Amino acid sequence: MSHKSYKDTNNQHKPMKEFSRFACEYNTYNQIQTIVANELVNMIEKREYGSIVDIGCGTGSVYKNCIEKGIIFSNFYATDGSIDMLFEHPESAKIEKQLFNFNLESSCVLFAKNRYDLLLSSSALQWCSNLENTLSHLSCTSKYLTASLFTNNTFKTIHGTAKINSPLQSSEEFIKAFDKYYDATYELRSYKLHFKSKEEMFRYIKHSGVSGGKHQMGYKETKALIVNYPYDYLEFEVLFVNAKSIGF
Repeated sequence: MSHKSYKDTNNQHKPMKEFSRFACEYNTYNQIQTIVANELVNMIEKREYGSIVDIGCGTGSVYKNCIEKGIIFSNFYATDGSIDMLFEHPESAKIEKQLFNFNLESSCVLFAKNRYDLLLSSSALQWCSNLENTLSHLSCTSKYLTASLFTNNTFKTIHGTAKINSPLQSSEEFIKAFDKYYDATYELRSYKLHFKSKEEMFRYIKHSGVSGGKHQMGYKETKALIVNYPYDYLEFEVLFVNAKSIGF
């Protein structure tokens, strides 16, 4: 596909801009997202699907895991709010790439007109500006949704040390939004990613996209944080969701 095949709204949510900026480097810095995508695909039922949608597909970790684990499907729709991420995603005769910004009401309304066998979303829906509204549309498109979302306990010690708020919501807030439209089960999992140096650690934060592109500190504050941060690792917390739409 050429760039002309995509319709770019040019109205991307901030985290999507940050992902676009570092799309070519993303595979170098997405260790945790790769682990999460693998665990998410392990959660889905191994049966034959007609159509699978990956919401916030990034560079294709979910698709690659589906292939590796022998998930059978007729069509795979790779959707993302970043056109650069879509071009990094694998291609095949069964894949259709679609630009989909879940923070745009018009995009959600258009998406909700379709029907799919399964919705998957790994490490993306935490960036919904209004998760409840987005889920109201997604719940109309498929009976089944399996998702993972980073919570506000990601980088918990960093935020506490720097005395800044996380850009992410809590697991309780996410669960409240899902419960309105889905009958779901939930599991919280924690991860630690170790680094050889604090400079390498903060370089990872900048390029991984987990920070969502929210720069809340200047140079002096960042330098002080590097000095004062007590660990050689970063903390991550992920909420896994296995859901059935109530109204589908």
